[in-house]
Amino acid sequence: MSWTEIIHLVERAQVGDRAAYGELVTRFQGSVYAMALARVRNPLEAQELAQDVFIHAMRKLPQLRDPRCFAGWLRRITARMAINRLTRRGPLFGADPEVLAAVAAESRTAEEHAAVGEAVGQLKVGLARLKALDRLTLEAFYLRGRSLKQMAREFEVPTGTIKRRLHVARQRLREELETIDPSLADRFAEAGVELAV
Repeated sequence: MSWTEIIHLVERAQVGDRAAYGELVTRFQGSVYAMALARVRNPLEAQELAQDVFIHAMRKLPQLRDPRCFAGWLRRITARMAINRLTRRGPLFGADPEVLAAVAAESRTAEEHAAVGEAVGQLKVGLARLKALDRLTLEAFYLRGRSLKQMAREFEVPTGTIKRRLHVARQRLREELETIDPSLADRFAEAGVELAV
């Protein structure tokens, strides 16, 4: 499923199309469950959390301003709800290797791996072409996993400024990538990498 199709499903779901939302759940349930399991480290609780995430997301979906941001928005909901759940019950340490191995993962063919490798190389070229502040902002958020609050402290600016910088930096990166290869954003989306602006 292409990213364009996902955007179309999000737009339909935002106006109440339950079948479209069901398709989104099917498309993203594996990644939401995997993220939930990595955080709560209990398969049953992760499954319950994933269900809660999709119920919450369905209620809040009309508030999502940009359908292109759906995947990242869903990840943030999952992370926040996992933190809330852990705060209420306290963390569990460790997970059986069998449990982690049982998490559904899509397998790629050799050609798909090569295509992803090429796209990642082009992404690095695009990042290198950005101004230092744009590159540092994207790297802090996406590569080092910093929260907006952490970034605000590190960059010594308000959180709103960080949000604006991320938006602008993503837009500039997308423009750079389109000069390298106009189909690159769609190829990243098909590989499960979000480049939404």
